[in-house]
Amino acid sequence: MRALAHVSDLHIGRDEATDEAARQLCAALLAADLDAVLLTGDVTHRGRTAELRRFRELFRPLLATGRVLLVPGNHDRMGDDVRRAFMDGERVAVARLPGLHAIRVDSTAPHNRSLVTGHGRLTAGDLARVERAVAEAAPGALVAVMLHHHVMPLPEEDLAERLASFFGWPFADELRLGAALLARLRGRCDLVLHGHRHVASGAAIGEARRPLRVLNAGSSTALRQVRVLEHEAGEVVRVQWLALPGEHAPALAPAVA
Repeated sequence: MRALAHVSDLHIGRDEATDEAARQLCAALLAADLDAVLLTGDVTHRGRTAELRRFRELFRPLLATGRVLLVPGNHDRMGDDVRRAFMDGERVAVARLPGLHAIRVDSTAPHNRSLVTGHGRLTAGDLARVERAVAEAAPGALVAVMLHHHVMPLPEEDLAERLASFFGWPFADELRLGAALLARLRGRCDLVLHGHRHVASGAAIGEARRPLRVLNAGSSTALRQVRVLEHEAGEVVRVQWLALPGEHAPALAPAVA
């Protein structure tokens, strides 16, 4: 049995409380002795090099294990634009850990330099590269696609997002080709992991034989908890929440088993 944690939207550098939650999160993940930690963007709050250094300092013990996989988020494109620290010029890349075939997708774009244009980008070329990457998975591996922006419509979470939707701005929209991506992955992939939206959620689509689970981690530092998935022979067998000290499992969207 192997286990992975899905972490997102740390927003290192936002304030001291956020950084302290990140430190506690690192300690909890280390103690859980996981096989992989998948971090789906917005590692930094303003995309500054100093925030990236702070993340590496806070997560050094976990990063040293070689079990952390990352993709950038729109906040990582702001300021000094630290995207290349996560994916050096690649839009799609494959990472393999024991029992896991992870496809890292960069859903950010240059327009993310502005906070008011935080929506993502997915191109036809990205879809083709993801499809080829999925085909490379070894039999019996859990296949996971990880990206920052959401691929399915999700409710607006605050006044700014509701105003953006009212005026027709794409800030709160799902990826334009998100549905096309899911259509290509059904029956061939097990997980689509994303962040961007700070309220955690989950859904399962496709056939019962091989359901495709679409999971949003939410903001791990704000929620102070992360979803942990246990898997065996390419199948998710258990989903639970790992809470930081003083917290309890969330009354959020129910975990998808």
